Amino acid sequence: MEQEQYFYQSPIGVLRLANEADALAELSFQQEDMLPDNNPHPAAPILVACIRQLDDYFSGENLSFDLPLAQPGTAFQQKVWNGLLAIPAGRTCSYMDLSKKLGDPKAIRAVGTANGKNNIAIVVPCHRVIGSNGSLVGYAGELWRKQWLLAHEAKYSAGVQTLF
Repeated sequence: MEQEQYFYQSPIGVLRLANEADALAELSFQQEDMLPDNNPHPAAPILVACIRQLDDYFSGENLSFDLPLAQPGTAFQQKVWNGLLAIPAGRTCSYMDLSKKLGDPKAIRAVGTANGKNNIAIVVPCHRVIGSNGSLVGYAGELWRKQWLLAHEAKYSAGVQTLF
């Protein structure tokens, strides 16, 4: 199956989804906050599943994703991205904590660099990594989105939902 792309309108802007065969290869924020004129619903089952899971995520119904991923990278980058997948929704982890969990407390900058090379935003939750002092730092999707995603997850992971 050839690669498809789809532009998803989210509460925090337009997201570009792309597949590689039967796996999600990209979920990225778009600079232009407009859907393209030609945005047919995708045929690729992985993109259809991703859209459904994004709908559930943004509605607060389900904050976790279960999608096959295709993200090329070095062995270290893969290790970091797998570490990101282990951070539960509604929780955060510092770059230092993540480097310690990965077995190399001196690799803080390398962890940050690998985190920044993540091509599958939200699903591979690089937004859950914060500075050691608790500050929101280093997010390619802009810090306001990181703040929104963390607040959204905190709201729904704690079981707090608005009635109206």
